[in-house]
Amino acid sequence: MKKRLFTLMLVLGITGQFLSGGCTGDDTDVIRLSYSNFFPSTHLNSVLAEKWIEEIEERTDGRVKIAYYPGGTLTPADGIFDGVEQGISDIGMSVFAYNMGRFPVAELVDLPHGYPNGWVATMAANDYYNHFQPEEINSVQPMYFHAHGPGVIITKDKKVSTLDDLSGLVLRATGVGSNVVSELGAQGYGAGQGEAYELMARGVVDGSFTPREVLRGWNQAEVVQYVTNCTEVGNTTMMYVVMNENKWNQLPEDIQQVFIDVSSEWIEKHGMVWDYYDKAGIDYFLSLGQGREVIDLSEEESQLWVETAVDPLIEKYIADKTARGHDAAEYEDYLNERVDYWSERTPGLEDSVAWVEQNLGDYITN
Repeated sequence: MKKRLFTLMLVLGITGQFLSGGCTGDDTDVIRLSYSNFFPSTHLNSVLAEKWIEEIEERTDGRVKIAYYPGGTLTPADGIFDGVEQGISDIGMSVFAYNMGRFPVAELVDLPHGYPNGWVATMAANDYYNHFQPEEINSVQPMYFHAHGPGVIITKDKKVSTLDDLSGLVLRATGVGSNVVSELGAQGYGAGQGEAYELMARGVVDGSFTPREVLRGWNQAEVVQYVTNCTEVGNTTMMYVVMNENKWNQLPEDIQQVFIDVSSEWIEKHGMVWDYYDKAGIDYFLSLGQGREVIDLSEEESQLWVETAVDPLIEKYIADKTARGHDAAEYEDYLNERVDYWSERTPGLEDSVAWVEQNLGDYITN
């Protein structure tokens, strides 16, 4: 019931009544929480997390104070969910796919579903969780989710414009992205974004299957020469912001309402940041010159990639998860419907870019 009540308020965007009282002035009454995030402090998704904290603190009139730990300084990216469960941090943001196999329902969101951008992927991911209420994250209290735009292939030395070009390449990828890479004929190399720059710079991997935002957000444009747009097979990565369940249950109801209200407002903000980064990533990549090139697949080649990688992976997901007792075909139908729904309502790329530049422009570092 707890989670269903949270979800209902999140979906309907209930604003509720904010706190009417001020601080008591007694520091012992302050609720102190910690927040672990894998994004580096300069990344705009980290900036949004800090602004989420500021908004929580302001709307609670200082009754809540949250210590922030970006860049995996408190818990590493693949340990953030466990860290929240165990109370190492009270709140955490990370990626479901960093713990592959643990979140089978969320896993479907990561598979390619024709996401045109991160805004659509983010809105669809929240609807998907709210609709199905997967038991796999019942051990924590969800705040909200977000997801990046469709993945592309970035390579250090080899230009990729056909399926044959992928043969023999080693590409950094995580979660279902690794499965997509394997189906396409390359070899996946599991590693987080924090490791990708060095792996490519040292030649450990030939490139990465990744959203375009890493070209700027993680400065990976500096070590790659080619970007292959393959959005029809481009997966997303569903990310979470969750709170320790015991800490959530200890919060007064009016404080809980503030967390619900602010979280509902932050969903679309992350979606616009992802869209901004997709454009900014390509712009930054091309600005470096020195023969850098963006490759667009032909329509025929794109369809071949879909038939080779996407169709069999979704069929396998449905078969495997159905055998484990999940209504996987229903998951797939619902997710496709939500992608279509939000695709018809997506803001223009220029609108997302304008919002980011107006509201977060002071934090854009490169």
